[in-house]
Amino acid sequence: MPTLGVDLAAADTRTAMATVEWLPGRAVVRDLVLDVSDARIVGAGEHVDKMGLDCPLGWPEPFVALVQAHRASHVTVADGEGAQWRRRLAYRLTDEVVREETEIIPLSVSADRIAHAAFRCARLLAMLAAAGHDVDRGGGGMVVEVYPAAALYRWGLAHRGYKGRGQQVQHADLLTALHDAAPWLDLGAFEGLCRRSHDAFDSVIAALNARAAAIGKAVRPSDEQRPIARVEGWIALPTGPLRDLIDRADG
Repeated sequence: MPTLGVDLAAADTRTAMATVEWLPGRAVVRDLVLDVSDARIVGAGEHVDKMGLDCPLGWPEPFVALVQAHRASHVTVADGEGAQWRRRLAYRLTDEVVREETEIIPLSVSADRIAHAAFRCARLLAMLAAAGHDVDRGGGGMVVEVYPAAALYRWGLAHRGYKGRGQQVQHADLLTALHDAAPWLDLGAFEGLCRRSHDAFDSVIAALNARAAAIGKAVRPSDEQRPIARVEGWIALPTGPLRDLIDRADG
């Protein structure tokens, strides 16, 4: 079965979606589109084994508790705990795991602009569940949270500086590096779009990361971590090189 990668923005504009088919010894990008609606994402989910969403799937539990306590005017903080208290509000358990594993600090879903995409993601997850999909924010179902920058780091590729006005690394060059690292990946007619759009490129990386999760080549929450991961979300950080994605033959 194919995997789906979604680089989710706050609105349809700048949202990209890639479908990758896995064949013996190779993978083929079958579809790659920009400006994607929620309905189109839900529809595409009907035809894939795993969907990688590049967006936080939930908020830190202490942050949710803060909002509830603030509503009732019952917020208290012990003396000397201010900095640690704020950190627990800003970062999820999975964010801290990624930081420890890669030294990359994910954007805070409660204190950064990524929250706008997360608002949309919450609705999208509800739509996917209503359509009959197994939505487990810990990654045990059809949907899994991915983080392209961390995946690129794990795969030995440039993971910073290829987005925005101050680009230090052209994502076209990064795509060339991806070709060299994964010659089995066939972009076909979509190579030009990947070179022009870092949103499109990230959606392909999300689909590759979804494959890692689907075949057990990504970090999973431990038994102790799983209850929190199912609420806050869990980033499926790849555990090995890109070649691991095609070690298993598919018919």
